[in-house]
Amino acid sequence: MSPIAVEGPELNLGTTGTYLLLARPKIDPTQPGVITAAREAGVSPEEFAGPGDVWTLIYEAEGAGDGDGFELPGARDTEADAFAEQLQQALAAAEPFTVEAGNFLRLDARPAGADWTVTAHITSPEGEEDGAAARTLELGALPTAELLAELERFRRELA
Repeated sequence: MSPIAVEGPELNLGTTGTYLLLARPKIDPTQPGVITAAREAGVSPEEFAGPGDVWTLIYEAEGAGDGDGFELPGARDTEADAFAEQLQQALAAAEPFTVEAGNFLRLDARPAGADWTVTAHITSPEGEEDGAAARTLELGALPTAELLAELERFRRELA
């Protein structure tokens, strides 16, 4: 089957093994891979692709399996941008900080030389399969320059 290209803004924080991804995936229903997958699933390509306006939070802890995630219905681009802006400002202050995105994500960070040690506290919304189960991910030491570049790129995608 052909790979399915996914577009839309995404904020990726962490390492290759442990990360979180805040994204609003948008899939073009005219892609051959989408058409094939939709046919196999017995739905229309438009239904398979989804609306492209629902934010999701995806996360993976190294060695914990295939990762997990959940949708954030009702979340808006302005809220994602405000979170990214708060994170940029906190990084610029160069002091330990906590930044929250709604009631589903809290980042605690402290400087460690040219890096930041970041811990993510994730709470899935009630009604999800895990039912408001909390997860804590140690995202590791993340380079300041890379964090700032990722935030800038994300905010440009939202604009």
